[in-house]
Amino acid sequence: MSTYKLANKVVAITGSTGGLGSALAEVLHARGARLALFDLEADRLTAQTRSFGRPSDVLGWTADVREFESLEAAMANAAYHFGRIDVVIANAGIDTMAPMATIDPAAFDRVIDINLNGVWRTFRAGLPFVQQQRGYMLAISSMAAFVHSPLQASYTASKAGVWAMCDSIRLELRHLGIGVGSAHPTFFPTPLMDDVVADPAGRALWGGNDRGFWKMIPREQVVRDIVAGIERRADMIVVPKIDTIVARAPGFFRRFVERAAFRGEDIERAISLASPTGWNDSAAHAPAK
Repeated sequence: MSTYKLANKVVAITGSTGGLGSALAEVLHARGARLALFDLEADRLTAQTRSFGRPSDVLGWTADVREFESLEAAMANAAYHFGRIDVVIANAGIDTMAPMATIDPAAFDRVIDINLNGVWRTFRAGLPFVQQQRGYMLAISSMAAFVHSPLQASYTASKAGVWAMCDSIRLELRHLGIGVGSAHPTFFPTPLMDDVVADPAGRALWGGNDRGFWKMIPREQVVRDIVAGIERRADMIVVPKIDTIVARAPGFFRRFVERAAFRGEDIERAISLASPTGWNDSAAHAPAK
């Protein structure tokens, strides 16, 4: 497979000032990519963009993945500035740790809305521009998509949902020449993980993440493998690779089913016939007044 060269590609990243987002930005820029950085924290975003120097190569826009209009405007502004967007990385995400019996329902909803719905909004906002370049979209999921821990129902559900959503969207977009992938790293050092390690519940579950099955791997390894996956336009990126068998097992028959049951021409016809509301009888599903 030929390498998808990143030099001069425009890469849009949500959650760009976070631990993984900032590390990805640095490595992608070193590969020659131009960066459209999106984050909710304006001050941190300004400091991040200034650290790169030239605004012609790296520029930031405040954006909230919980608001589609915010992402839509940020993507449009970035495309106008750079003249294109080739790659979109939906990286923004949060975690929470509490059992269903005691967690604040609003906290559960917030995780789902950022981690899952936020990925969909990011992809939807970036699609018109990525489609012009026959580019690539990547969602940052987790090994939590496959290994479902207690006290993290919102996080594991959101990450499993991202994995499934990417598989569905990939089928919708393959006839347009767009690649769609999901990245599934295990534990690695980030501010989010600092909070998990400091949390008594997190320490009880994961043992401090310094040994055994839950031991953290270097962030540099995660970034390296994700960037290599982008260069392959990979469907799935698993870090470390030794965890691939765990990640692949749930979808063992997926490829067979996709080829046997979802023919390209049938998908394209279904897309052309689909209602914008998502339902055939939109009135039947309208909110009650």
